Amino acid sequence: MGNDKESSYPVVSIINFNHARGPEVEQWIGVENEDDISDWPLLPFLALTDGAHTFSEDFSYFTLKHRTGPAEEPEEVTEAAPLASTDAATAGDAAAAATPASPTASTASGDASPKSKTSSGRTSTLFGISCTRQLDSRELIDRPADVTRSTVQKAVVVIADTPTVFFGHLKEQLSAVTQAWFAQRNFEDLDIIRRFQESLKISLRVTANDDRERDHYVGLPLRELVYEYKHQALVLFKCMLLQPKMLFFGTRGEKLCMTQFSLISLIPGLLRNLRDCSDPELDHYESTLVRPTSVKTSDRNSLLSFMGLPLQIFGKGALFGPYTPLQQLDILADVGTKSYIVGSTNSLLLQQRDRYSDVLINLEEKTVNVMSPSLRTALNLSAADRRWIDSLVLSVTESWDDADPSRPKTMGFVGSEEYIRLQFEEYILSMISAVKYHLYLERNAAAGNTEGDPSIDFNPEFVEYWKKTENFRIFQKFTDPEIPFDLVHPKHIMAGGLTVEDVQRRIAQQVSELGLDEKLSTGKAAVANTWTAGRTNLSLAFVNLNRNIEQYREQRRIQSETDSTKSPAPSIAPQSPTGSEIPAKTGYISSWAAWAGEKRKKIAGTSTPPSEVTSPDEKPSARSSIFSRWSKGSWDSKKDQESEATTPTREGSQEIVRETVWDSEVKRRSQEIKTPTFDVRKSLPPPPLPEKNDMTALCIPGPITEDTRTTPQCWTVLSCSRGKRRRRREGERRKRRKEDGSSTRGSAGSTLMRMMEMRPCLLPAGL
Repeated sequence: MGNDKESSYPVVSIINFNHARGPEVEQWIGVENEDDISDWPLLPFLALTDGAHTFSEDFSYFTLKHRTGPAEEPEEVTEAAPLASTDAATAGDAAAAATPASPTASTASGDASPKSKTSSGRTSTLFGISCTRQLDSRELIDRPADVTRSTVQKAVVVIADTPTVFFGHLKEQLSAVTQAWFAQRNFEDLDIIRRFQESLKISLRVTANDDRERDHYVGLPLRELVYEYKHQALVLFKCMLLQPKMLFFGTRGEKLCMTQFSLISLIPGLLRNLRDCSDPELDHYESTLVRPTSVKTSDRNSLLSFMGLPLQIFGKGALFGPYTPLQQLDILADVGTKSYIVGSTNSLLLQQRDRYSDVLINLEEKTVNVMSPSLRTALNLSAADRRWIDSLVLSVTESWDDADPSRPKTMGFVGSEEYIRLQFEEYILSMISAVKYHLYLERNAAAGNTEGDPSIDFNPEFVEYWKKTENFRIFQKFTDPEIPFDLVHPKHIMAGGLTVEDVQRRIAQQVSELGLDEKLSTGKAAVANTWTAGRTNLSLAFVNLNRNIEQYREQRRIQSETDSTKSPAPSIAPQSPTGSEIPAKTGYISSWAAWAGEKRKKIAGTSTPPSEVTSPDEKPSARSSIFSRWSKGSWDSKKDQESEATTPTREGSQEIVRETVWDSEVKRRSQEIKTPTFDVRKSLPPPPLPEKNDMTALCIPGPITEDTRTTPQCWTVLSCSRGKRRRRREGERRKRRKEDGSSTRGSAGSTLMRMMEMRPCLLPAGL
C-alpha cells in the first residue's frame, strides 16, 4: 500500500447459495466504489467450492484480476534488489485501488473469456479467502420465503491485495466470525461482519507499515508436505521451476489450496511478487526489474536479488489459481496459457487429466503422475539429490508429532518449517551458481579453461529443460553473466558420486516406502487373532463333543435300565421253538439246528410234551442256549433212529429217500400261535448247488409222487450224499458211541455233524 493514499482493501462479501439461481453475491461490506467489484462475475463460484456441503466448515483461496485507474508510467527503480522494486510497484497498484474503475473496462480472472488489457487502466492481482458453513433451515429465527431446502449455505469472503495476510491470524479470525454469525440464526443481522471488516482493515494497515518486507509463512503446512511426499517434494519443487501445467486434486478445499501455497513459498520472495499470477495476459513484473550492480552480503534480500531471486514462474502465459472452478476451464485450455498451477475439488478433471495437466498431484492418494516422458526424464533425481532430500526427510520424520504436525516434538530448529525453507533456499542458490558456472564453462570451452561441471549433480536433463523456460530467460536477463562464485560456491550441497551409504539409504527408504514393517505387524496380528479364535473354537468343539458323548452314554444307560425292567424272566422249562419264535438275529447254525430238530420230531410222529408247550403270549428268551434248542428235538430220536433203520436201502445206490408227514397236531398248534409253518425255511440261507448224480429229493409234506414233485406247496430239498463210505463211517461212529454208553437219541453233536455233512438247497417250487 502506498503512503499517499489509503487502500480500500480488505473488503468483505457475503455469498449465498440459492437453490434456484445457484451461488450469488448477497452483500458487500467495506466497498467504497462499486466499480471495483464489477470485474468479478465468477466470484460466487470461487468462494463456494464443489463439495463444500459435505463438510461443516471449509476454506477456499483464489485469485482475482483487478483493473485500477488510468495507466501510470512505471516507477523508476534503482539498483536495489528486485524484491524491493517489486514491492514498490505493488504498493503503487494498491494505492491506486481506491480510484474508481470503469465497470466495463475488463473482466476478472473468473471470466469465461479473458480480455486483453487496454490503455484505460492498469491491472493487478487480488487474493481472496472464503469460509463456508451451513445451517439447518429449521433453526432459523426468521426463515425467508426463498429458503426452500433443508439447509442454508453461505460463505464469508475477505479480499486483500497480498496473500501473506491469509497465513497468520486472519484465517482463525474469519472462522470465529463466521461461526458466531451462524450462531445468531439470523442472517439479516450483519453487525458482526461490519465490525470485523473495520478491525481487519486497521490491523492490516498497521502490519503493512511495520513489516512490509517480511515474509509471513505462519500456517503453511510445509512439514506435512515433506512428511507425506518425501523425495517427491523435491520432484515437485524442480517441476515447478520447469513451468509445466500442474493440476492439484483434493476433496477438501483448505488442504488443496494450502499445499500449493506451501510449494511456491519454497522459492524465496515469490509470495510477495504474485501481481501477475491471476491471468496469463498479465506481464508487469519484468518491466519493474533492473540488473543489480552491487551486493551487500550482510543483507539477505540484497544477496537474493543479486542471485536473480525470486524466479518468476508466473509471468506472461502463466496462471496461479489455488482453487479453480469448472467455469475457468476455457482459460486453462486457451492457447495463450502455457503453464499454470491450479487446484480443483471436482473429480471431472481426473477424467480429462491428459488434456488439462502435464503433472497431476492427487492429494487423496498422495501420488504424483508425470504425463510427459521428456518431463519425467528431466525430473529424475540424481544421487546427490537423493542424498540431500533423504537427510531432510529424516530430520522431519524423526521430529514428527502426530498431535501437532506443525512443529517438531523436540521443539528444536532441526526439522522445523524454517529449517526446511532454509534448506531449499540453500539448494536453489547452489543450483543457480552451478548453472552459471556451467554456462561459463560452455563459453570458455574453446580456451580449454574447463574443469568438472558441477551442474551434473542436478541432472543434466533438468538443466537443459530449465534453460528453455520463461523464468530462466528473465533470470539470465537480470543477472550478471559472471557472478562472483565466491558468494555461493557452485557445487551441490551433497555433491559426490554414488557411495555405499547412498545405496544402503536408498534400499532402506524403498523398504520403508513398501511398508513391510507395517504389513508384517498387521500380518502377525491377524495370524495371532486367527490362532486365538481357532484355539477357542477347537476347545469349544471338544467340550461340546465330550458333552454330547456323556449325554449319549446317559441316554443309553437309562434306555438299558428301562429295557431290563420291562423284559420278562427267562423260562426254566425247555421250549420248542417255532418259526416266529426264532429270533431274527439267531446264528446260521442255530436256525438250521432248530429246523432239523422240528423235522425229525415230526417225522417220528410224536407230539411235544405238555411241559414244553408254550402259550401264545409267552416268548422264548433271546439268550437261550443253542444246544438247548437242539436238544428240544432230540428227546424222540430213538423212534427217529428206528424209522431210519426200517427205510429201504438199495445196495450201491447213492441216494436215500426220506418221506415225512407233518403232524396235524403241530399244524394246529402252529395255527393257534398264528405263525406260518414255513417261515423257518424261508429264512434259511440258500445252500450251494449239489453235485450232479449225487442228490436225493425230499418232499415235505406228503409222500413223494409225480404229482407232489410239481405241487406249489411242495418244497424240494436237494441233499447231496457223500457215498457209501460216509454212511459207513457214520454207522461206525454210532456203534462206538453205543459201546461207550453215550446217548444216541439225537444229541446236539450228532445233529450238528449230520447237518454239516449235508448241503441242502431250498428250491421253492412255483415261486
